[in-house]
Amino acid sequence: MVTLKVRKVGNSLGLVLPKEVIGRLRTAEGEEVFLVEGPNNTYRLTPFDPDFEKKMSKAEEIMTRYRNTLHVLSK
Repeated sequence: MVTLKVRKVGNSLGLVLPKEVIGRLRTAEGEEVFLVEGPNNTYRLTPFDPDFEKKMSKAEEIMTRYRNTLHVLSK
């Protein structure tokens, strides 16, 4: 567990992530991270866009289903 402190940044509030957390998230300055709300008032911080993952999962399903058709079209 890592304790974070809420700080004032201009007219907003922000959190400063320690270097070890940045390394574990495999992210860097200027990149987006996503705070995902879970059950029982829990939150998860992730560098992956959950909506994008859903779309890619659907795309992979379609590519698998129509593999032969896509192969013919690629020629």
